[in-house]
Amino acid sequence: MLGACLLAAGWQAQAHAAVPKTAAAIPARVLLRHGGADLRLGGGTLSLRLIGGDVLHVHFVPATGATAPTLVMAPRPFHAATTAPVVAIRRGRDLLLREGRLGVEVDEASGALAILSRGTHEPLLRIPAVASLARGTVALRFAKGAPLYGIDGSNAFAKKPPGLLRSGAQVAEAGDQGNAGAPLVWSTAGFAVLLDCKGGATFHLAQGSLRISRLSRPDPDFYVIAGDPDTIFAAVAQLSGHAPLFPEWSLGFINSQWGIDEKELLSDVRTYRAKHIPLDAFSLDFDWKAWGQNDYGEFRWNTRKFPDGPSGKLGRELDALGVHLIGIMKPRIHIDTVEGRYATAHHLWIPGEKASLDYFSHKPVKNLDFDNPATRAWFFNPTLQHSFETGIAGWWNDEADEVGGNTQFLNMERALYDGQRRMTDIRVFSLNRNFWLGAQRYAYGLWSGDIHTGFASMARQRSRMLSAIDVGEMWWSMDGGGFHGHPSDQNYARWIEFGAFTPIFRVHGTHGQKRQPWRYGPVAERAAAHAIRLRYELLPYLYSYAWHEHAAGVGLVRPLTFGWPRDPKVRNDSSAWLFGRWLLVSPVMERDQTEKRIYLPAGIWTDWASGKVYLGGRSITLPVDSRTWSDIPLFIRQGAIIPMQPVMDYVGQHPVTTVRVNVFPAAEQTHFSYYDDDGETYAYEHGTYFLQGLSTRADGNEVSLATATPSGTYRPALAHYLFAVHRMVAVQVSRNGAALARVPDLAALRRCAGGCWTIGGDRFGGVTYVKLPAGVPSDVEMRQK
Repeated sequence: MLGACLLAAGWQAQAHAAVPKTAAAIPARVLLRHGGADLRLGGGTLSLRLIGGDVLHVHFVPATGATAPTLVMAPRPFHAATTAPVVAIRRGRDLLLREGRLGVEVDEASGALAILSRGTHEPLLRIPAVASLARGTVALRFAKGAPLYGIDGSNAFAKKPPGLLRSGAQVAEAGDQGNAGAPLVWSTAGFAVLLDCKGGATFHLAQGSLRISRLSRPDPDFYVIAGDPDTIFAAVAQLSGHAPLFPEWSLGFINSQWGIDEKELLSDVRTYRAKHIPLDAFSLDFDWKAWGQNDYGEFRWNTRKFPDGPSGKLGRELDALGVHLIGIMKPRIHIDTVEGRYATAHHLWIPGEKASLDYFSHKPVKNLDFDNPATRAWFFNPTLQHSFETGIAGWWNDEADEVGGNTQFLNMERALYDGQRRMTDIRVFSLNRNFWLGAQRYAYGLWSGDIHTGFASMARQRSRMLSAIDVGEMWWSMDGGGFHGHPSDQNYARWIEFGAFTPIFRVHGTHGQKRQPWRYGPVAERAAAHAIRLRYELLPYLYSYAWHEHAAGVGLVRPLTFGWPRDPKVRNDSSAWLFGRWLLVSPVMERDQTEKRIYLPAGIWTDWASGKVYLGGRSITLPVDSRTWSDIPLFIRQGAIIPMQPVMDYVGQHPVTTVRVNVFPAAEQTHFSYYDDDGETYAYEHGTYFLQGLSTRADGNEVSLATATPSGTYRPALAHYLFAVHRMVAVQVSRNGAALARVPDLAALRRCAGGCWTIGGDRFGGVTYVKLPAGVPSDVEMRQK
């Protein structure tokens, strides 16, 4: 008989839990297992497992056995190494199994299960009747008023996207046209529930309650995560799989176009270079491939439009200019072709689908079934391999959301990811038109679908981006400028400024639309070029957060709830977001706007453009330049550590030997993990990377600055950090206990070979500049009068 069972996560369980001599015998209905316990219920067993200190795995396994994990879950989800035994103590009818801060209490009298967190008096979540799990129902209770996020988003044609908060009945599905979905609901109240299912589950959300129906399996299997948003998404990454790093060039500006040939492509690229407007990639629509032609036309170059494609000459020429090509891929192929007959013979089509006329070739086509392993194994065929070898460096997967199901798009990109990884060590990049959790394992970016141009459509993309991040898709993009229609010059300029502060920065339009900055007049061109160049200055900051997303599950763009989970004013705010931990951006979204109201959360904030300081926890009114459109409302959070580099025409154009690190010290110590690697291969998976911690703290008239011992075997070109410590005019600076040499000015500081310092000023006020060697530990103390 079981009275109460408390499992608290922290003390890790061994395969056989130790029972103190003072404890009574463990009841027969409870079997202690590795990291948890099994409870016998009618018709099966309720398995409870503690994972990594923050996660409880709850799985009702019927007598008929467990269902295999779905694609939501990583093939090998983490189960933290366990060393300490579970401490089991009987107190009357209660059995306590201790393992740290996360706990479970099962009350036999009521049949309720409570999930607890150390330091809280009330349960995070309660299952009113565990027996309901045996009937295929998941029902949970929690504190009323807990804000809920996740589950689903909206597609490109939604006139009123639902915002960030979730309520009512929400169906977890990949959807179409830029939707992102996951069987994940979470709260800034400190919990999340991740359900392992194929999709289609309905989450019924009400004040203080959650019920999940249509589970798509007879054995409810879910994970409860306790913690703040960073902890929640770190656990989601561990359970569902970490995203691999994209190639570094994908953080640059991407120009996409439908209706282009080789001559125009080269002309556009050379114009970018002549104007020194940075560009790293060009996406090609139908134009690049021999669509509708026999003998694998869907996978090979269109020699009429791109005569130098198949030989690799075009690829080499673009490579010399620092530009990578991304090619569109479709989920269908033509029936009356060599490849179509192969698909018929090997049963690669979507079952039961009838042929239809393709809208572009006007020939009969059918869709491939990417849920079929044989289709995936064939898709990255020798013809496509040749296209990759001759210049197609990334994949733009389109329209697999039109055949239904949650995993067609996921598995389409999975086919390309697995195929490319079998062939080469060069990193995979892809864009896709929907998202289902688990897809992130396959180098999977999302774009928001075939959106319309105009300010209203642009504004709607903010909540769609943040909603995608709320379900675990950290790599989001949109058709900058809008797909349908032609943006005004002002709209184009503001859209570029918005795009510069999204995870993947690109422009695109429908057939014949051109999205190069110089096509929208000199005022828009200047504003757009300014935004693009600012992003390129921030590349060291961006790439370090790309690493953080890979390692810890939280990426470059974060809803404000990630930084201020208890602030009710940010619960449904999509007008601003964090760009990394240290920048807050709120792009202009209205035509001819002259001022903008912005809420700044708690803290001290500095206007990037003017240097003006604001106290957070309140709204401010910021003037907006309605004539030049060149201003981007951007704020620096106190405590910031922001590495920057000189603007280049493309990523890696020149070796970066010195990184300028802007520092805004706060009273509490703050940190930044500076990351670098070769930017191209998967060598980082084997330890070939450079990772060095940077930290700072202000204490009265003193500021400390530190660089930690780096990890990884990669040695970048980086020789020095040039720290700009703002609002600090030092009179004395020491490194590792010894006085550091002072030089007269910034020019002399740049020339000095080792460590040195000087003072100066900028729009933020007085500055102390400190030059330190990179790759070695340093402890710097500076003092001002």
